[in-house]
Amino acid sequence: MPINSRTFGAAIACLFALVPVDVRGEDIDTEHLFGFMIGADVGNLGEREFQSQTTGRLGKAGGTYRALGQEFELEFVPARNFRIEVGAALAAHDIGGVPGLEDRRQLSLQGASIDLRYRFLDREAAPFGLTFALQNHADRVDETTADLVRSYGTEFTLAFDRELVPNVVIAALNLIYQPEWTRFVGTGLTERDSTAGAAFGVMAQIYPGVLLGGEARYLRRYDGIGLDDLAGQALFIGPTAYFQLSKLSRLTASWSSQAWGRPAGSSAGLDLVNFERHQARLVFGVNF
Repeated sequence: MPINSRTFGAAIACLFALVPVDVRGEDIDTEHLFGFMIGADVGNLGEREFQSQTTGRLGKAGGTYRALGQEFELEFVPARNFRIEVGAALAAHDIGGVPGLEDRRQLSLQGASIDLRYRFLDREAAPFGLTFALQNHADRVDETTADLVRSYGTEFTLAFDRELVPNVVIAALNLIYQPEWTRFVGTGLTERDSTAGAAFGVMAQIYPGVLLGGEARYLRRYDGIGLDDLAGQALFIGPTAYFQLSKLSRLTASWSSQAWGRPAGSSAGLDLVNFERHQARLVFGVNF
């Protein structure tokens, strides 16, 4: 049964109603709270972390489509309100009978990335938290087709967050713009595309160090880096859970399903050309 926004909202409401919330919850740190979003927190001065992020993308318009991305990242906070993250990624693909894609089953070294974040507003001293994030990545394998490429992309994110109930319920909003340049090694063809969108998430602390909630993301894919021609759009919604495993370690699990979508020029109810049917993410981190 397809998941829609009404079903998702009702499920989250029922979850919060059935699980007793501990109003004495610990202070909430939003840096790694969400799965597919980011919070406005950037960590404390001098903090160092190792992070493993596993992302699965499942389902296209026919055939079998499974893509798995594994990133290993190191994070540093060298100055107050400023965070640096460097990472490397592996990609695994299992593609068979998908229209427009070659059949592939492979594991590859995908690429590397650097993520810079600066927090302009701290929600403890301002009405809301505000952080600007800039991530650059260079890839040798296309994340969708698994083709050999020379790809360079940038992700700009403006992240807001605010506690609705102190130490219990927090909401976050992300505004996203992602331009990307890709040259396919086999054919020499060059593509330029971009993605723009907004994401909204709410998390509630039901027990100290345990938060449950959900995320909704509306994404628009364009041909051209200047948001020129709309290629498709999709709405993803799903639950997220965060666990503070120990003083130094944490785990975030998130699942999103495409609740609505439409490729350009089509009347379909889902966009399985530009996006996947399901996306999942598991993030483990430890301070050192």
